[in-house]
Amino acid sequence: MRGLYLFVAGILVTVAVQVAIAQSQNQGVVRMNHVAISTPNIEESVAYYTETMGFPEAFRVTNDSGQIALVYVQVSENSFLELQPANDQRPPGLSHFGVVVEDMDAAIDMYRGRGVEVEDSRISGTNAVLSNIYDENGIRMELLELPAVSEHAQAEARWRSRAAASWR
Repeated sequence: MRGLYLFVAGILVTVAVQVAIAQSQNQGVVRMNHVAISTPNIEESVAYYTETMGFPEAFRVTNDSGQIALVYVQVSENSFLELQPANDQRPPGLSHFGVVVEDMDAAIDMYRGRGVEVEDSRISGTNAVLSNIYDENGIRMELLELPAVSEHAQAEARWRSRAAASWR
């Protein structure tokens, strides 16, 4: 019986160590947030994902000319699909994916410490703190820090509010 307890204890310690190692390798990386798609007809795509697929529109951003720069549709509490109009610099298709970090400066330092080229951070039109990393294939990973004033954090709060109301 003692052998069984030691075996189980060994498994639990091994799992705990593996979890700690996995978490420490990307300290402060919280979760995947969104996948971005560039589309030749933004309004048709928004209609498809909201009306046909049933994902609510979370928010949209327009440029200085009043044209749509992006539309976020909300798949779940903290996962989104970002729709962007395709253009000469952004052909139709998968554009990038977004990953939430707790602290942008710390994330930039961590990745730069690994020799990764990371853009300096900036504040986006959604009030998120953003930075970008490109992999060897040119795929962009957008890092996002989401303060409470960001459109993303506000959409997540609305989702939680609606979910709480439906439980009453």
